[in-house]
Amino acid sequence: MILADSSAIPSAIWVGPFAVLLLCIAILPIIPATAHWWHHNRNKLIVAVALGIVTLAYYFMRAQGFGHGDHAAGPGMPAVLSVLNHAVLGEFIPFMSLLFALYVIAGGISIRGDLPAHPAVNTAFLATGGALASIIGTTGASMLLIRPLLMTNAERKHVKHTVIFFIFIVSNIGGCLLPIGDPPLFLGYLRGVPFLWTLHLWKEWAFCLAALLVIYYVWDLRAHKLESFGDLRRDEKQTQPLTVRGWINVVYLLGVVAATGLLDPSKPVPGTDWTPPPFTREGVQTALVFLSLATTPAGVRKLNEFNYGAIVEVACLFIGIFICMQVPIEILNATGDKLGLDTPAKFFWATGGLSSFLDNAPTYVVFFETANAMTHAAGPGITELVSGNFIRQDLLVAISLGAVFMGANTYIGNGPNFMVKSIAEGSGVKMPSFFGYMVYSVAVLVPLFILVTWLFL
Repeated sequence: MILADSSAIPSAIWVGPFAVLLLCIAILPIIPATAHWWHHNRNKLIVAVALGIVTLAYYFMRAQGFGHGDHAAGPGMPAVLSVLNHAVLGEFIPFMSLLFALYVIAGGISIRGDLPAHPAVNTAFLATGGALASIIGTTGASMLLIRPLLMTNAERKHVKHTVIFFIFIVSNIGGCLLPIGDPPLFLGYLRGVPFLWTLHLWKEWAFCLAALLVIYYVWDLRAHKLESFGDLRRDEKQTQPLTVRGWINVVYLLGVVAATGLLDPSKPVPGTDWTPPPFTREGVQTALVFLSLATTPAGVRKLNEFNYGAIVEVACLFIGIFICMQVPIEILNATGDKLGLDTPAKFFWATGGLSSFLDNAPTYVVFFETANAMTHAAGPGITELVSGNFIRQDLLVAISLGAVFMGANTYIGNGPNFMVKSIAEGSGVKMPSFFGYMVYSVAVLVPLFILVTWLFL
């Protein structure tokens, strides 16, 4: 999406609302004076909507309109309506529909039990989560497995490293094989990346998961030896087998995956001539949510301490993000090839660096549009998007990996990170501070990402 008049590039000052919103997300939760105020979703919505209105006011006032070609809209209210159509109907609703479906349906699966907290058992938990994250999303996998993992380790004192590696693996890196795995990849899918393209990332996914699981196992083996004899004895005695309730929701999760991959309104369903009408995909996802709520055994969500707070928080923030990011996207479409980002390694670290401190979904979009603006025709090593545009595959790999992998670098890099931290602290685990967590990520993840750059990019 570019401006009708390519000379009418928005002034950088109008990136302000987008930048302010991202800074609010990054900074307000960690400032004591604002943390309590920001905790309320109502206040997040007020900030997001206010900044979105500032952006819409800019589009209302400017003379050039919005969009190009058959989708161009004139100045004034037509431009505002075009922005809302593109940002809200075209991106926000599909994005939230998928996240909401995965969040609610996964919340209807309860895994309870208390296994002996041996290093091999904990490693198996993390490996399982790393595999599930691409199928039911990093949020779904994190919410599904963090409580049974904490219950298994309840008798141990040295647990925080387990939660930290859980965030690394389950809440972030594990989710890069399908667009439903992590929000940035779904935004790429909405911009025309083929549904199964993300399977190209399997080598990097497997390498990072294997390396982290080995590091964790060695780390936990040492931590296990530091536990007191009494704690280890209680851990061996106070056990109960894992039980799973809400199995029907596995079927619904598979239905969400199928609907997301097959019901794309921009192309026919594979093997047919039928093109789904707009929002058919979202309608099926919503229907599966209602089926889950209606058929999940009573008490399962209560066992999970399920509530809608986390997904409402995402909705409150992203309505503003999707509107405000239209300006930087336009600027990048017009000037992206002049930023000096000309290699996969540069894109990987630029995307990852911002994804570490800002939410990784809008960061992905910014660099996706930059790479898209640099690619003008089909050819070897070029991925053709469903939208008809083109993008260099090596750059798309780098952007995808940077957004998904480096969202693990801080608590605020990806939505599930803070949720897992809060649940762990509620269970009595003393988690490190914001910068204390970064000591772990810099020591463990940054060397790993340097290896990823050297081996794959």
